[in-house]
Amino acid sequence: MSYHSGKLTKNLVRALGSGRHGDGNGLYLVVDPSGARRWIVRVTVKGQRNREGKPLRTDFGLGGADIVTLTQARDRALEYRRMAKQGINPRFNGRQEIPSFEEIAQQVHIERLPTWKNPKHGQQWINTLAEYAFPKIGRLPVSEIEQPEIMQVLSPIWTTKHETAKRLAQRIKAVLDVAKSKGFRDGENPVNTIRDAKVLPRVKQKVQHHKAMRWQDVPVFYAVLATRDATAAKALMFTCLTASRTNEVLQARWEEFDFDAMLWTIPHERMKAGEEHRVPLTPQMIAILEPLKALRSEAVFEGQKRHKPLSNMAMLMLLRRMKIDGVTVHGFRSTFRDWAAERPDVSREVAEMSLAHKVGSDVERAYARSDLLEKRRQLMERWCDFACGNENGGTYD
Repeated sequence: MSYHSGKLTKNLVRALGSGRHGDGNGLYLVVDPSGARRWIVRVTVKGQRNREGKPLRTDFGLGGADIVTLTQARDRALEYRRMAKQGINPRFNGRQEIPSFEEIAQQVHIERLPTWKNPKHGQQWINTLAEYAFPKIGRLPVSEIEQPEIMQVLSPIWTTKHETAKRLAQRIKAVLDVAKSKGFRDGENPVNTIRDAKVLPRVKQKVQHHKAMRWQDVPVFYAVLATRDATAAKALMFTCLTASRTNEVLQARWEEFDFDAMLWTIPHERMKAGEEHRVPLTPQMIAILEPLKALRSEAVFEGQKRHKPLSNMAMLMLLRRMKIDGVTVHGFRSTFRDWAAERPDVSREVAEMSLAHKVGSDVERAYARSDLLEKRRQLMERWCDFACGNENGGTYD
């Protein structure tokens, strides 16, 4: 029989601030300053005394409020009080329902949704677990998952789908870490144990680079591309000239541009390294952007839906329609880097920073805080002149 009365409601459980909030009959919701919420019940065990000879009154954890509902907490609190009245200490006799691996994983996914750069990353996170982990360990209580269970999941794909297996291991580790933080597990994370013991075979993988156009071919390609009026063509021209990533360009908003300072500032949440990146604008880039202002769209490169950007595939499909085979959009970053490497007066640091790559160790970056903007501006102006056919770029055929 469930216990239904109380002061708290579902909305209050979600909304109450830090502190201890009573529901009545010894049940409390404890909200930590971090926002974490958990249930406790205070009971007095009949006939038992503490060291001072007073009635034994103790607080017992009933689980996190994100896992244990208000109704479940009341039911468990009632069970603990009944045991205490019979002189039974719940610490040694209470039953705690341990959630399954899948239940914890789904909760972790929900909690982390706001931290991912876009919904696609969040969906990939849970999809990997759903495809490879849930069928084998999804229904197991998280307290029972150890090395044999992890090996059962990882071994079949460790050599055949190594990158997927590594990501899968990281995600399983995260789920088990959260389970431990909620009191559902003890001991070392088995993923760490397997990794440290090097139980799984070492896999050597060849680095797969994005297919790129020869830098010598860029001026001719760009001249043909410039004859097209489609928004996808303008986006690809801008991507080529800025040497930026697809997502950085397609998600661009007008408020990121300072045309007086000739700067495009990409916010940290859209950057792969998670740090704000400033791109110096050139006259050729401005010439692409200016006509697009007339569309009055929130998105710089608007797609088929109003105020929404182009599809991620739009520029790649344009390359296919132009019959440019063996080249990817991302590959233009490599094309730019190859061109810069052929300039004897261009330093590695300037070229790498133009691509928003981290240069040097953490210590070196701590002291070298400049992003070399003016030097990068000069480099981008030279690149744009070359790509647009205004100089030969010092061809080394």
